[in-house]
Amino acid sequence: MTSAPQSRVLIVDDTPENIQVLMETLRGEHALQAAKDGEKALRLAFAAPHPDLVLLDIMMPGMDGYEVCRRLKADVRTKDIPVLFITALTEEEDEARGLALGAVDYITKPFRPGLVKMRVRNQLELKKHRDHLDELVQERTREVALIKEVTIEGLATLAECRDPETGGHIKRTQHYVKALAARMVSHPRFAPHINEAVVELLYLSAPLHDVGKVGVPDAILLKPGKLTPEEFEQMKAHTTLGHFSLSKAEEKLGGNSFLRIAKEIAHSHHERWDGKGYPQGLAGEDIPVAARIMAIADVYDALISRRVYKPPFTHAKAVSLIAEGLGTQFDPDLCAAFLEMEEDFRTIALEFADFEEERAALTPAP
Repeated sequence: MTSAPQSRVLIVDDTPENIQVLMETLRGEHALQAAKDGEKALRLAFAAPHPDLVLLDIMMPGMDGYEVCRRLKADVRTKDIPVLFITALTEEEDEARGLALGAVDYITKPFRPGLVKMRVRNQLELKKHRDHLDELVQERTREVALIKEVTIEGLATLAECRDPETGGHIKRTQHYVKALAARMVSHPRFAPHINEAVVELLYLSAPLHDVGKVGVPDAILLKPGKLTPEEFEQMKAHTTLGHFSLSKAEEKLGGNSFLRIAKEIAHSHHERWDGKGYPQGLAGEDIPVAARIMAIADVYDALISRRVYKPPFTHAKAVSLIAEGLGTQFDPDLCAAFLEMEEDFRTIALEFADFEEERAALTPAP
């Protein structure tokens, strides 16, 4: 059986005799390093592999132990390494200062080998438990993220199965939304609403924009010709159906769940900037930002995709039609951003095209 690797202990003291005593006390149980000044101590601590514990003298010429400890705790690489001060100081204010800087304990001179071993061993055990807890938290975080992805993918696939002609639609719109949202992170109007975390949530949630179509009859959903006014009303209901189903799921997860954005997208991605959309007739800033982004992505993809009732439009034609909707159908700033990054949309569409006919329509003329 392979033995567990030894814990790494860094000893910092400007007095060689003190280093020697501590090395003899801890030798055999730990992998040891030593430094006689603060600068070298920081170099050793910052270098990988990092020490698991630092025994740190306070009174040293140049950079004292307090400053070394402060720098260790300020650096992400070393902030979680336990620091034990080794000192002859016994005043309470000295101890309080060290603990305030993040030290976990004191060892006073002259050293008592048994006490040194016990305190080092105890702090290393505590660190081991903390590290294990951090691993469990990270693993749980990964599991939660995976549950989000699986839930969304499962629901989106269910909707996609109802409309098999649009297999790449989900992937394409997901990537359009992410690209457009990322573009708006630094925009003055959108910065309060969009950051990197929101961009990721938009990317995850976008596939659910048409989840309500599972409630639309096949005769309407798959009809090759133009819908009658009555049939169109039933088709429009996919927005409220999607909102209702996602709202029910969100109730189980709480109001801050990842389904909040998905719910907004499903409900409002057919609203128009001028208020002439559906289902609520929202206008301008009343339309959720996520839905405004999705609206552009959805329309562009509908235009460049083959449907039972139409061939795919060229990329240039799709861009021209969306440009006509600036300030009427679409948020003017989002539409302007789309026009600036239209080639990014073309690239995404080509990557996830369903048919050669679509790919040909997207390819620029020689």
